[in-house]
Amino acid sequence: MTRPGQQPTSSDDRTAIVTGAATGFGKSIVETLLNEGIRVCAVDLDGAGLKAAQFDADRTILCELDLTDRIAVAAAIPAAIAELGHVDCLVNNAGGVVGRGQVPIEDIDLADWDAVLDVNLGGTFLMSRLVAPSMKAAGFGRIINITSGAGFRASRTGVQAYTTAKHALHGLTRQLAHELGPYGVTVNAVAPGLQPVSPGTRRQWESYSAEKQRDIIESIPLRSLGTAEDVADAVLFLGFGRSGYITGQILPVNGGSF
Repeated sequence: MTRPGQQPTSSDDRTAIVTGAATGFGKSIVETLLNEGIRVCAVDLDGAGLKAAQFDADRTILCELDLTDRIAVAAAIPAAIAELGHVDCLVNNAGGVVGRGQVPIEDIDLADWDAVLDVNLGGTFLMSRLVAPSMKAAGFGRIINITSGAGFRASRTGVQAYTTAKHALHGLTRQLAHELGPYGVTVNAVAPGLQPVSPGTRRQWESYSAEKQRDIIESIPLRSLGTAEDVADAVLFLGFGRSGYITGQILPVNGGSF
């Protein structure tokens, strides 16, 4: 007995699109997928960073793209899907506090609020919207949203828009899983804990005192910070592993933190 979503493309013709691909989780996700023989369209606002990542040129399409530019995204992503031939998996990784810091709510610049939501939530929505028709037509697809522990609780960053966006992404993940499941498309999220793997998260970690760093590590059951590879392995499982009956789920990758 088969059901929609159980017939992936042949192992030598698997494809993925990964946003926020130049650094941190995104870079590790691209490298992990490439190591598995998967062709990848690597998307990032930082074109120079994409080139510096030195991905396998034979199996990687580099796409310099601002996910907050709706017109540019609407043109670039269908072209990328056409170049790949199809898209099996979308990894919505682009996000973060985009340079914003903790500010009292009464002093927040509304443009800063919009900027954080536009990348984290708006970008994920746009990308999912653009790959959905291709996946529905194929009867197969995997959408994976990289969220955060801040999607469950208040964020250590103190950035209200960031926490709001990550909570909203958990809701979007579940809603899209409900909508796209009948077409064989699963939608899940990976929620990393504090893993200082990008410039922003490293600065956050380094801003803590040695005592606070020790307290954080001691609060993690596995007694260590996670790595970008931990997140990439979770993405590989949800995107290309034996995970076809898993959808609408938020997978914390955080060493057991609560």
